[in-house]
Amino acid sequence: MGVPEDQWTSRSAVIDPEGKGARVYFQRVPEGKSVKNRVHLDIRTAPGAAGDERLQRLAEEVRRLSELAAEQVRVVDEMGEHWIVMRDPEGNEFCLT
Repeated sequence: MGVPEDQWTSRSAVIDPEGKGARVYFQRVPEGKSVKNRVHLDIRTAPGAAGDERLQRLAEEVRRLSELAAEQVRVVDEMGEHWIVMRDPEGNEFCLT
């Protein structure tokens, strides 16, 4: 997949071979541990969508999760990539991508 050999253990993902379930992506980060939670999830909410359709799907997922007591922390727009940082009821952050 084009990842240099010296970075093979820096990230990984597990996927549903049938393509129906969520992809779970693991990534090492440079920050030291600051709280008990050491897992940060990026949840791929709009696979295959782009532009306004992708943003609409993300907004729909924010609404759905907010009804389940999650809260939106911020919207990130970096170099044309958008994701939404959310927080679960226990304060653990995760991203909708």
